[in-house]
Amino acid sequence: MKILIIEDEPSLNKSMVDYLTQQQYLCESVTKYADALEKIERYNYDCIVLDIMLPGGNGLQLLEQLKANQNTDGVIIISARNELDDKITGIQLGADDYLTKPFHLPELSVRIAAIIRRKNLQGNNQLQFQEICIDIKGKTVTVNNDPLVLTRKEYELLLYFVINKNRILSKNAIAEHLWGDDMDIADNHDFIYTHIKNLRRKMIQAGAGDYIQSVYGMGYKFSV
Repeated sequence: MKILIIEDEPSLNKSMVDYLTQQQYLCESVTKYADALEKIERYNYDCIVLDIMLPGGNGLQLLEQLKANQNTDGVIIISARNELDDKITGIQLGADDYLTKPFHLPELSVRIAAIIRRKNLQGNNQLQFQEICIDIKGKTVTVNNDPLVLTRKEYELLLYFVINKNRILSKNAIAEHLWGDDMDIADNHDFIYTHIKNLRRKMIQAGAGDYIQSVYGMGYKFSV
């Protein structure tokens, strides 16, 4: 799952990145309004952690831009201003949650997980596709109730496919979702093929159907 952290205080920004990375999230972070605006215009995220007071602008303006773009990313506002008006305005603009500083990082992580679960998984901790079951909380996969051992990237790739089942996903979208900023320096997307080939092989060997379809010139689709 891919998270964008927009926080101008460097030590808090780093603390959130370090902690959420340990929780197996792919984290990108910025400290300025302009950089944040560029990120949300170019990429999609499973959840955005958004500070209100930023150098060069206001986080609520970013939230307005997200909604104007009809972007469905989850948003949790973090702010030192524990004012009712800010909370009401943020929620009215479309934020999913509001957390007042200072806060404990485990609480932030739990709230992020709840937003992702509500938006992508209809509130469930498990995602079922045919004989495949993904346990989001435990980050495990079973096929016909037998454990399927995957690498972290293979797990994230399978989860991304199942959440977006029956939709064509371009190589670029897959790469950005799984590798984030690192993709900007990649020469090509050939390595994605290797991860998909390995995931497909493991699923078939475990008894699952061959659900990953290559769509010529467009990308991949996960469907029956």
